[in-house]
Amino acid sequence: MRIAMWSGPRNLSTAMMYAFAQRADCAVWDEPFYAPYLAVTGARHPMREEILASHETDPMKVGARCSGSIQAEKPHFYMKHMAHHMVEGFPLDWARGCENVFLIRHPARVVASYARKLEGPTLSDIGVVQQARLFELVAGWTGRAPLVIDSADIRAEPRAALAALCAALGLGFDPAMLTWPAGGRTEDGVWAAHWYGAVHRSTGFEDPEGPLPELAGDYARLVEAALPHYEALAACRLGAAAR
Repeated sequence: MRIAMWSGPRNLSTAMMYAFAQRADCAVWDEPFYAPYLAVTGARHPMREEILASHETDPMKVGARCSGSIQAEKPHFYMKHMAHHMVEGFPLDWARGCENVFLIRHPARVVASYARKLEGPTLSDIGVVQQARLFELVAGWTGRAPLVIDSADIRAEPRAALAALCAALGLGFDPAMLTWPAGGRTEDGVWAAHWYGAVHRSTGFEDPEGPLPELAGDYARLVEAALPHYEALAACRLGAAAR
């Protein structure tokens, strides 16, 4: 099985990649389209030159690998994708052969976290609009709503949330997914040095988050613009019908 996990930045996406990497039956890939995204858009991200020098920048080659052989011939392949990396013209046909899942987080938490790493995020930067578009695209392919999981639900009850996700994917739940060794992984992109500090200090999912951060000015307006897209996806998240 190939799993394309569509996230935005600061969405618990690295912790989820680490969780799946703990499965003996699963290979993982960290943000395959990040370098092509930087190359095409010219976005001035931290470590831009190192990323371009260290990772494949041709989106067609990246897309071919997404549907190619799986590392170490493992039966499952988990790909951590940022929805906003898929700029116009990048290949998406490979995703038809995947189980596409959408990892979401409340925009107020995303914006507050992102702004601590890179000032002045825009609606395009946080990825929720692109997630919503991809959600509709995948639904059109399959005739059903794709899977959605909220980072808040994972942090509230990691075992239950991951077990539910695995069941929905048709995978057996592996308790090894709940913990990992502190430090980085060989699969980390070179950008881990800037973005992954908290995950590298962790050995599992953090405790539930507190109240939503209070934001003002441009950041508050950004949250307001993102919220309808998040709420539309959240209505489809695993367990939503039981709430």
